[in-house]
Amino acid sequence: MKILVLTNYWPPEIGASPHLTFELCASLVSYGHQVSVATGFPRYNVQDMPARYIGKLFYREEEEGIKVHRIVAPSSSSRMALVRSFEHMFVFPPLLLAGLLSGPADVVFTVSPPLPLGLSAWMVSKIRGARFVFGVQDLFPQNAIDLGLLRNKLAIWLSRRLELFIYKKAEVITVHSEGNRDYLMRQAGVPAQKVNVIPNWVDIESIIPGCRYNSFRAKHNLGDKFIVLFAGTIGWSQGLEVILEASSRLRNYEDIVFLIVGDGVEKARLIAKAIAMKLSNIRFIPMQPRDKYPLVLSAADVCLVTLRPNVSTPVVPSKLLTIMASGRPVIAAVPGQGDVPKIIRTSQCGVWVDPKNPEDLAQAVLMLYASPGLRETYGRNGRKFAETHFSREVCTKKYERLFASITGGGSHV
Repeated sequence: MKILVLTNYWPPEIGASPHLTFELCASLVSYGHQVSVATGFPRYNVQDMPARYIGKLFYREEEEGIKVHRIVAPSSSSRMALVRSFEHMFVFPPLLLAGLLSGPADVVFTVSPPLPLGLSAWMVSKIRGARFVFGVQDLFPQNAIDLGLLRNKLAIWLSRRLELFIYKKAEVITVHSEGNRDYLMRQAGVPAQKVNVIPNWVDIESIIPGCRYNSFRAKHNLGDKFIVLFAGTIGWSQGLEVILEASSRLRNYEDIVFLIVGDGVEKARLIAKAIAMKLSNIRFIPMQPRDKYPLVLSAADVCLVTLRPNVSTPVVPSKLLTIMASGRPVIAAVPGQGDVPKIIRTSQCGVWVDPKNPEDLAQAVLMLYASPGLRETYGRNGRKFAETHFSREVCTKKYERLFASITGGGSHV
């Protein structure tokens, strides 16, 4: 098969989205398929911009057998949600052009957000005579509405119309959890046979249970502290205020340290709030390179997954899967109606608490602080569950079978 992927995020950008997409493409190449990618130049969470991209309008390269076609796309250094939303609205024309310049395809696949990229993928599929597969990671615009980031009635109406249009035009829609599938069928009226559940995955070969006393712990002078870790994007939906409030309740436990590793639009505000609260037991560390991430997880005693209480859409943060693969226990402060509490209960990998109640989070930390045996059990259970259900090979093979089922497994002549 010839598979074209349109994506707004691609390495060397750091984060779950670029690396999941890269790993999917690399796996498809290893299964014998021709894979092309249409994307922009790096602009989000980039530590070192490669010199080859500077001053270019269009650039072709090959990475692990993947043909990558880069084009200049709108970008902004603004942290304002409204500005970023406008940026996403105007990303689809250049990526439409990059997609068309990428050559023939049997399947055109893209992932939302940003939602307008679905319009690019659909148009490319129509012109190329290919099948259009739309992947949903976050349910936009509902997620933005829940977070109060999208309030304008006209903008909401237009976003919903675009969302329903793309759902209608896609031959197949993929979601990463049963909760997302139920939501699309119930709220958007998408036929059940059109929605396929393919979980996100974790690289269980690189994310493994590791030594607690490692170079990351030594570099940041963590000694033998009990580390409660949040690692990932520091954005609106994560709702990290609950961590600050919980750390305030545990400020008298001198050997418990809350570590927030990452970057995002909310980081500066949270740092200022932590200073105002005089929290000496919480530390902020910048986003780490991908190859350092396993060390970050291994250095932790407990890992956190958080979401704002008003997030009504089912979300399975990718950090949950990496925590499970790392063999560390999870405390999830997320809405109770989503998929995360179900995964935690089924796998027995940790504890769920109400995200509206920082006292519950503080008590969960204390319980695991006092129970090394339970921490070990939760970590072992999570690792086993990740190996069985969330390995890269298991999940990417599902994509390959899906693409083959709608194309007959043939190739574009």
